[in-house]
Amino acid sequence: MKGKKNLRNLREVLADEMVEHDRIRGQLRGGAKTIPELAAALDAPTDEVVKWVMGMRRYGLVRDLPKPRADDYHRYELVEARS
Repeated sequence: MKGKKNLRNLREVLADEMVEHDRIRGQLRGGAKTIPELAAALDAPTDEVVKWVMGMRRYGLVRDLPKPRADDYHRYELVEARS
């Protein structure tokens, strides 16, 4: 079993939110990704990526796509900006 990384407190995680939103947008410009795929691409802990993506989802910046199977991960894509 892998050792756990030192967990940051929520205040630290949220302080990075806007910068991380930009990094997540950059990753999603290449196509929809799952949380584990984003975490690997960003070299960030999965629990932090979940918080950032859920914030983006809440504010309509990303949306989750239908899952082909019930036990698959959700894939997230960017929501197109409306003019």
